[in-house]
Amino acid sequence: MATETVPFTREGFEKLKLELEQLKTVERPKIIREIADARAHGDLSENAEYHAAKEKQGFIEGRIADLDDKLSRGQVIEPSETEAEARVRFGTFVTVSDEETGEAKTYRIVGDLEADLERGMISMSSPIARALLGKRAGELVEVRVPKGIVEYTIDEVRAR
Repeated sequence: MATETVPFTREGFEKLKLELEQLKTVERPKIIREIADARAHGDLSENAEYHAAKEKQGFIEGRIADLDDKLSRGQVIEPSETEAEARVRFGTFVTVSDEETGEAKTYRIVGDLEADLERGMISMSSPIARALLGKRAGELVEVRVPKGIVEYTIDEVRAR
């Protein structure tokens, strides 16, 4: 069975590497100390601090394992300037205008782990990104959303 790669932008990959480093060097040792301190308080069956610390340790270890896995399979994809000017691809920024309202929005097409709609980072597997991928500036795109179909015009595609 082939191992599936996980696509990242350079920024997204570096951000997750920093989170992993923080978990391994700061959070893991801290929770180990908290567990040791809670054990020192005696009877573990009724020790809420101990149980809370063990639960937090489970979360931290799970997150470390998940990040280790994703980063080990990670592939940084950087669109070239010439490709970006031509078509919407992974990592590109795309500005679209809603045909009905005229409202313009700029999105960056990223991997699932980097998606953050508040920051305009949309997953390449989202309906809008799937509709935009491979298209050029000036094209009209239809996106199926829960309320029906929304039409966008692609105003600009850029690498940065």
